[in-house]
Amino acid sequence: MLRTPMGLLLAALLSACSTFSGASRADLANPYLGQKPPGSVPEPFAPGLITTEKFEYGGVFSPDMDEFYLIREVDIDGDQEFVVFRHADEGWQETVLSQRVGQPFIAPDGKTLHLGRRYKERTADGWSEMKDLDDAFQEFRIMRLTASSQGTYAFDEVGSGGTGIIRYSRLVGGERQAPQAFSEKINTGTWNAHPFIAPDESYILWDGRRDTGFGDSDIYVSFREDDGSWGEAINLGDTINTESWEASATVTPDGKYLFFHRETTPNNVDIYWVDASFLEDLRP
Repeated sequence: MLRTPMGLLLAALLSACSTFSGASRADLANPYLGQKPPGSVPEPFAPGLITTEKFEYGGVFSPDMDEFYLIREVDIDGDQEFVVFRHADEGWQETVLSQRVGQPFIAPDGKTLHLGRRYKERTADGWSEMKDLDDAFQEFRIMRLTASSQGTYAFDEVGSGGTGIIRYSRLVGGERQAPQAFSEKINTGTWNAHPFIAPDESYILWDGRRDTGFGDSDIYVSFREDDGSWGEAINLGDTINTESWEASATVTPDGKYLFFHRETTPNNVDIYWVDASFLEDLRP
């Protein structure tokens, strides 16, 4: 079918911005894209809308729960794009922001969109242009960086041959401290990556391979102890972890659900969610 230039422009606009309305006002008020929350067994998140037969990764909500960011596959060539679903009165609106630029995470105050060793700042019109973290972070090939309410960074690096060190950097008196490696309680085994530090810094989630794991990469948690140190790594168990690759866990800003990523077929990853209350059962 022959399209005029105006037709091509309209098609591009429609593909970049779409609205998904729930069946009722209750659906529209639901902060989880109108989805029925899961129980204690992980489920794919928003089948047909978020979770498809293609690759989806990096799913994370903004602190106000009105935005959901993810990375998804575009075509069979493996091209990926950076997408946001925003909640408005008319429903959830989908916008393609750009090609993949890094794994997203929004700081607890909602003012910074972290994308590895780069970031954007919230403005009146959306997000600023891309900025770089300080030089101290540029030596690391960061895949995922998350931040606590106190401004502490927890981040990883691209490893090879099984290497992968998870580091942190505190904000003290307004000054960013030099990155330091977490203790061996966290940096043991191989392929340690994709940390999530709780807003109150009471625990940290990450993934890696250990001899005691269930197969490929498993998700672990460590709780902060009374003396400020980090406790022993605790495997999240066989409800979350399988023989496949599980990774990049995040707890929603309201503290209710654990989001994580699972390789469902070779080279395909989907976004799962599950009731997060089990984490308290693991706390020593």
